[in-house]
Amino acid sequence: MDTNGPVGPARPAGSAGLAGLAGLAGLDERIAGCRACPRLVAWREEVARGKRAAFADWTYWGRPVPGFGPPEARLLVVGLAPAAHGGNRTGRMFTGDRSGDVLYQALYDVGLASQPTSVTADDGLELYGVRVTSPVHCAPPANKPTPEERDTCRPWLVQELNLLRPTLRAVVVLGAFGWQAALPAFAQAGWTVPRPRPAFAHGAHVSLDGLELFGCFHVSQRNTFTGRLTPAMLREVLRTAARAAGLHGLK
Repeated sequence: MDTNGPVGPARPAGSAGLAGLAGLAGLDERIAGCRACPRLVAWREEVARGKRAAFADWTYWGRPVPGFGPPEARLLVVGLAPAAHGGNRTGRMFTGDRSGDVLYQALYDVGLASQPTSVTADDGLELYGVRVTSPVHCAPPANKPTPEERDTCRPWLVQELNLLRPTLRAVVVLGAFGWQAALPAFAQAGWTVPRPRPAFAHGAHVSLDGLELFGCFHVSQRNTFTGRLTPAMLREVLRTAARAAGLHGLK
């Protein structure tokens, strides 16, 4: 990947032709080529050029990071955005950073992942019945997308939900930002969202026309280092959501 020049076509998330591509693979390809948000494009590519000293020998992905997991997923985990030196480096959501370490360990612990770590996009990790995505697909400065960037990226999540709808039965949303971004996407994808919109809380549970929605504190270092979110708390939410999704073989 050449991080010094344009990556992919300069089209917004909702541009014509998106629905004509077949399946999640086509959607993922289109996401990886998006250049709709100038601030995010500049930041992700600047990080990819400058790198972090510990990853000096890496060729950073430096593009929007698609979701990860099987197309027939019954459970979806929705985060915030890729990390500058995590997913923006590896090209896989929640890979190669502390948040990913916590999430994939928990998925493994409850029987939803083939291994407890996620280091590179070709490390052999498989997810069982679960897909991981974000409402914003580019690494943002200071881990803070703007509301405009969130809204510009929303059509990607809506399309992902439409493609997953035949099998999707439950969703775990990590953090208040993801919750606020996801609820309008569920509505646009055809689920009925209550009015007023349900407030985010850890352990929140909302039923949306057969789709069970669960809230969980984000797996950020701030939450996990302070104990606001413990591994046991995360495992409990994942188990509860996986059971609601009809997934079996849980630990």
